[in-house]
Amino acid sequence: MDPFSISTLSIATLVATALGLRATKKKTLTPLGVATGCTVGFLLVATGLRGMNLLFFYQIGTMATRFKKSIKEKRDATLAGDHSARGAVQVLCVSLTTVVLSLIHAIWIGRERPVAFPKDRSDGVFLASCLTCAVLAHHATCLADTLASELGILSTRSPILITQPWRFVPPGTNGGITITGTVWSIAGGAMIGCLTVVMDWFSGLSPLNATQMIFFGGTMGLVGSMLDSLLGATLQSSYYDKDQKLIYHANSDDVPKSAKRISGINILTNEQVNFFSALASALLGGFVIAPIIFRER
Repeated sequence: MDPFSISTLSIATLVATALGLRATKKKTLTPLGVATGCTVGFLLVATGLRGMNLLFFYQIGTMATRFKKSIKEKRDATLAGDHSARGAVQVLCVSLTTVVLSLIHAIWIGRERPVAFPKDRSDGVFLASCLTCAVLAHHATCLADTLASELGILSTRSPILITQPWRFVPPGTNGGITITGTVWSIAGGAMIGCLTVVMDWFSGLSPLNATQMIFFGGTMGLVGSMLDSLLGATLQSSYYDKDQKLIYHANSDDVPKSAKRISGINILTNEQVNFFSALASALLGGFVIAPIIFRER
């Protein structure tokens, strides 16, 4: 489908409206977050049906966030109370890069094309595929990180710190990883790959590389989640209160004096970590990993 055509604009309007109404009803976004989310959703879908990945990410991410929330609150103090509503900054941190890349594709390339990396790069197919895969890698990273964080914290086994794999840390520690969380990160990325194949089919594109697309999604889910954990372990501070058995983060307003720093230094916020890890994953996935996975044989 052509970007910003009557059909894509109509679908984009419906998607943005549905997103706004649902977010308002479920109170998953603040009023400014709703306005930002609707704008982002409209722009992404207006550039092509692959933008529907955002709606899928929002729905699955919301479900994961609310799943067994009471148990999570007992492990991570930042999850206690009603803090589930996301603001505009949080929305932009997981969408700004993909909006920019999608607009670049729409303006310079035009309509969505099948992903292919031919040896001859003169006709624009190679660049179009790089931009497409960068967007998909971004979506895969964001969903993977959400599932790994929201479901990995429920693991019955203690996480290990990604920078010190011999060291166990409390659940909720920035940079802590578990087998459960890692599996969910791969699954989240693979889901984005699957949805992309479905959207390509609806758009009339031939998904000849469906298996590769799903594999690419899973790979970028894993890579992006590990990048996020690496940044979290080094550039975010985590504090642990042994008496309450709760994790606190440096940006929390109620870190007790009894809580001791167990990892990282206080440089980035959680939103900034999400932004930079997704940006790095998008560029790495679109311009380095995708040409390897989808290369002509």
